[in-house]
Amino acid sequence: MRLEYFELIDRVEKLDVEALTIRVVGTLPETSPVFDGHFPRFPVLPGVMMLEFMNHAAGYLLLRRQGLEKFVFLGGVKRAKFRRFVVPGDKMIVDAKVTHEGSGFSIAETSVRVRDEVAADAEVVMIATDWPSEVLRDEFHRRIPDIPVGEALGA
Repeated sequence: MRLEYFELIDRVEKLDVEALTIRVVGTLPETSPVFDGHFPRFPVLPGVMMLEFMNHAAGYLLLRRQGLEKFVFLGGVKRAKFRRFVVPGDKMIVDAKVTHEGSGFSIAETSVRVRDEVAADAEVVMIATDWPSEVLRDEFHRRIPDIPVGEALGA
């Protein structure tokens, strides 16, 4: 995982584009500039980064569902709860399920687990739109296949 580059998904463990569910994994690096200031001498992953990881999981699912035809981005957060610290070296597992899809937006229930405990959960709103640029579209088309995928149904 490279936090400073927002490359958060190490691998997709389970993907079911028909059931609209996904499980992704990312292991925090032992060191990162993100930890240098959050918090000094007590490094923890910022809550906003946990939220972004949940966003990436739901976004990846929707990108695959739409065959990379649309750009998907975080449009809002209906609710978010942060329940425990996540520290360098932790393996984070994100589960996401899209509960609404249509009218240009989707809603996903997401959670982050660490050591079988929920660290955070959120209901996120994802927006699907035309690609804002061909360069961005081409870069996504180049990078998405690099993410390892385990069990995939309907993909």
